[in-house]
Amino acid sequence: MPFISDKGHKMPESPIRKLVPFAENAKKRGTKVYHLNIGQPDIKTPNIAIDAVKNCNIEVLEYGKSQGFDSFREKIALYYKNININLDKDDIIVTTGGSEALIFTIATIADEGDEIIISEPFYANYKAFATNVGVKIVPIHSSIDDNFALPPVSKLEKMITPKTRAILITNPGNPTGYLYTQKEIEELIQLAKKHDIYIVSDEVYREFVYDNSKHFSVLQVEGADENTIVIDSVSKRYSMCGARIGYMISKNKKVMSTALKFAQARLSPPIFAQIASEAALDTPESYFEEISKEYLERRNTLISGLEKIDGVKVGKPNGAFYCIAELPVKNADDFAQWLLEKFDLNGETVMIAPGAGFYSTPGVGLNQVRIAYVLKKEDLEKSVKILEAALKAYNARD
Repeated sequence: MPFISDKGHKMPESPIRKLVPFAENAKKRGTKVYHLNIGQPDIKTPNIAIDAVKNCNIEVLEYGKSQGFDSFREKIALYYKNININLDKDDIIVTTGGSEALIFTIATIADEGDEIIISEPFYANYKAFATNVGVKIVPIHSSIDDNFALPPVSKLEKMITPKTRAILITNPGNPTGYLYTQKEIEELIQLAKKHDIYIVSDEVYREFVYDNSKHFSVLQVEGADENTIVIDSVSKRYSMCGARIGYMISKNKKVMSTALKFAQARLSPPIFAQIASEAALDTPESYFEEISKEYLERRNTLISGLEKIDGVKVGKPNGAFYCIAELPVKNADDFAQWLLEKFDLNGETVMIAPGAGFYSTPGVGLNQVRIAYVLKKEDLEKSVKILEAALKAYNARD
């Protein structure tokens, strides 16, 4: 058989998408599947974004600039100015989703065999991005028992080696919903400056914070320009996941000039998606106010429902729209597949993401799942009832 690369063998399956064939088969059998496995909001994309594509009069779909439209990057800078972060358009590279922004970042700051410290559980695709570039993830464990709080910075510092290039955080967190405090961000920046490494902050869920909390960005810390890189995206903010538009942001000129070479190698980000995304930046603030209220209600519905199920432990997210739940099962992978293959309640079942895929440490998270509260309240209530009935049936098997 022709050769398959070692990197290809090491590339992890997505815990979010690997169960899709089982969900499709369930639907073919006539079972309704509630998708709690993926962060695909059911919120309507702003009309202003859709209309911008409908009404554009492009006659030749030409290549664009590798770093993205000037007008789009200027508008992104204005968005940040409105939240008291001063950027120039040259501090921004538009990418094909936040995923590409992170791949460019890792490729820019780390060589094969270098290390990046990440608090786990973390967004599962971080493992795939690191594998793609040949970088080693060094996990530091956080626990559901203290709501996945950031481990002490002193513990983080002990993990730094000569091969460490960055500490990667997601703020607010996916899959935990953890929101970093200003104090934690400032401590991380101090640590980065002390050891001459980067803080890479994935901030795509910035708009989604609850309980009167405030998001604090690494870009707000004075004197941190050389050590900070931000990953951002329109996917969640404007319910435009399919647009695949994100951006990499840093005031470090060497970082950005190097990342631009990777951007040039893939030519340019998609034109129509940039048109829609640029228009989306004119969405009124009231849009986010309504969405935040909606997600807060969904969070409360899901968390309160899960807490009532015997044997279930759940972390309470302060941001984003995910939670990690610990279930009374030994193997959440098997349970998630069983839900789709062998269980339904009145012709309905749920699809969840097994938790082990969000950890780098082998054997951790085997009884956990990530649940995305991206469905309306009524569907979440039904989903909780299905989960409760499913757990009883699953654990009652021979």
